Amino acid sequence: MSRGFHSIQYRLFVLFLISMSAIVLIVSILYYNRTTVQFQEKVSGLSKQNVSQTAGLFDLLLKGYDSMSKSVIGNNDFSRIMSTPTVDSPAVDYFNERAITNILGAVFLSQEDLIGIHVLTDKGKVYNYGNFANVIDPEYTKSHWYQEIQGSSGSMVWLGVYKRSIIDQVESRSVFAFGRRIYDLNNHRQVGVVLFETSSQAIVNAMENLKLGVHSEVYLMSSNGEVISSTSQTWDDQRMSTLPRPKGGVPVVVENDGNLIVASQLPFADWTVLSVTPERDLNVELAETKRFLIYVGAALVLVAILIATIFSRTISSPLKRLISEMKQVEIGNFRGSLKVTSYQEINILVASFNQMVNQISELIERVKISSVSEKNAELQALQSQVNPHFLYNTLDMIYWMLDEKGHDRLGEVVLSLSRLFRYSSHWDQGVAVSLREEIEQTQHYLTIIVTRLEGRLTVDVDVDETWMNVPLPKMTLQPVIENAVKYGLEPLLDWEGKLRVYIEADDRKLHIMVQDNGIGMDAAKLKRINTLLDKPEEAAKDEEGLEGIRQEGGIGLVNLQRRIRHMYGEAYGLELRSEPNEGTTVIITVPYQ
Repeated sequence: MSRGFHSIQYRLFVLFLISMSAIVLIVSILYYNRTTVQFQEKVSGLSKQNVSQTAGLFDLLLKGYDSMSKSVIGNNDFSRIMSTPTVDSPAVDYFNERAITNILGAVFLSQEDLIGIHVLTDKGKVYNYGNFANVIDPEYTKSHWYQEIQGSSGSMVWLGVYKRSIIDQVESRSVFAFGRRIYDLNNHRQVGVVLFETSSQAIVNAMENLKLGVHSEVYLMSSNGEVISSTSQTWDDQRMSTLPRPKGGVPVVVENDGNLIVASQLPFADWTVLSVTPERDLNVELAETKRFLIYVGAALVLVAILIATIFSRTISSPLKRLISEMKQVEIGNFRGSLKVTSYQEINILVASFNQMVNQISELIERVKISSVSEKNAELQALQSQVNPHFLYNTLDMIYWMLDEKGHDRLGEVVLSLSRLFRYSSHWDQGVAVSLREEIEQTQHYLTIIVTRLEGRLTVDVDVDETWMNVPLPKMTLQPVIENAVKYGLEPLLDWEGKLRVYIEADDRKLHIMVQDNGIGMDAAKLKRINTLLDKPEEAAKDEEGLEGIRQEGGIGLVNLQRRIRHMYGEAYGLELRSEPNEGTTVIITVPYQ
C-alpha cells in the first residue's frame, strides 16, 4: 500500500484528478454567472429588436393597405361614377355598377388576403366584391364603425380585428377591418365610405412573433387604451391600464410583477403593441443551462478520472530518454541501444523498443535487396509481355514464294512483318536501342498499316540526324503509333488520316512527338488515361485498374511508361494531349546528353 502511495502513477492520478475537478467547478460557476448576465442582456436586447421589427412589420402592412385603399378611391373611373349625379336609368346604373365592380375586382385579385371590399354611398347604394355572395347588414349606418369612419377627416380609419365580418352577415371568418371616406374630387364633398376587410392572419402572425415563451401574451391597443387584438382570449381592462406605454416612439422594456413587459408604438396607426412574458418562461433557458452544466461537470469529472489513470501510467522521467532515442530513429539512426533502469513497465517498454529497432534495421536491409531483385524481375517480365517471339524465318520463306509469283506488294508486307518480328524478339543486347533503330522498326510497321488502310494514311517522320543516336527503351515508338492508328485514325471514314513524328528538345530533355489528326478524345477520357500513366505501378497491380486500361486502349502505353521510368526515373515518360475531333498528340520524354 505504501509503495503504491509513493508511486508516480498514484501521485499523478491524484494531482491530475484534483486539478481537473477544481477547474471544472470554477469554470462552471463562472460560466453560469456570466451566462445569467448575458442572458438577461440578450433577452432585453432581443425583446427591443423583436418589438421594433414587429412594429416595422405592422407599419409596412398598414401602409400597404393604405396604398391599396388609395388605388380604389383615386381611380378616375371610380371618382367619376361616384361624383356623377344619380340618373333614373336602369341602363346607366347597370353600366356604373359593372364599372365599379371591375375596379373593385382588380384590387381584390391583386391582394391575396382580401376578404371583401364594400363601397357604401351616402345615397344608399352599396357595391360589394368578395369571395362569396354578400348579405349586407341593413342597419350598418347605425353601427359604431360606420359612425367612426363618417366622423373621420378623410384619413384611414383602422377599425381593428373582429371574429367575423362587421358588415357581411354571411362571412364568418376573422377579419381585420379598416375604411375611409370617399370624396367628390371636383366639389370636395363626401359621397360615401369604403370598407375593407382582410384576413386577420397577418396581424395575428405578427403578434405571435412577439411571444418570448409559451405563456407570453401580446396585446394590440389603440391610442385610447382599447384592446384591438390579443393572443389571449381574456384580459383585465384595469390591469391593461397599468401597463407601461412607450414615449416618443422609443420601445420600453421593464419588469413588472414578475413579468417582462415590452411595449412599442406604431406611428402609422397610432397603436401600441405590448408583450407580457412571465418569469417562468424567461428562466427556462437558465434552468436548462444549469442542468446542462451539472451533466457536463459530472461527465468531465469521469473523463478526468479516466485521463488521470491513463497519463499516470505513461508519464515519467525515463520516458524522456526513450523519446529522445525515438527521435534518433526518426532521422534514420537504428544503431543505438537504450539502457534504462526504472519501473517494471518502463523497463519492458524499453526492451521492446530496442528489439523493435533491431528488427527494423534488419528489415530495411532485406527490403533494399529484395527491391533490386524485384525491379530486375519486373523489367524482364515487362519485356517478355510486350515483345513476343514470332516465327520470322517462316515469314521470310513466305516472302520469297510471293516474290517468285510476282506478288510484290504482298511480299513487302510479309517482309516488313518478318523484320518487325525479328526486331521485337531479340533482346540479347539489352533493352536500350537508338532512335534510328526505332524509326526503322516503325517504318516496317507502317508499311503494313498503310497497305491495310489502302492509302488512307499519310505518314511524315521528321527527325533530324542530330537525334538519331539518342538511346531509348526498345519498342518505344511502335506501341504509341499502334494506339494512334487503332484508336485515332482507323475510325476515320470521311477524311484522310495523317500521322506525324517529330522532335522537340529543351533543358536536356528530348520530347518525341507522335501526332495524329484522328477522332481525339474528350476531357474525361484523356484525364483517365493520363491518371493511369501517372501511376502505372498502382494501376497494373489492381485488377479493376487493368480492366480500365484495356477498355481505354492503353495497356501498351502503361507498359511503356513503366519501362521508361525504370530506365530513366519518375521525371520522364508519356503524356497525352487531345481534343475531340482534333486528333491526339503523345509526348515521349527522355533525357539526352
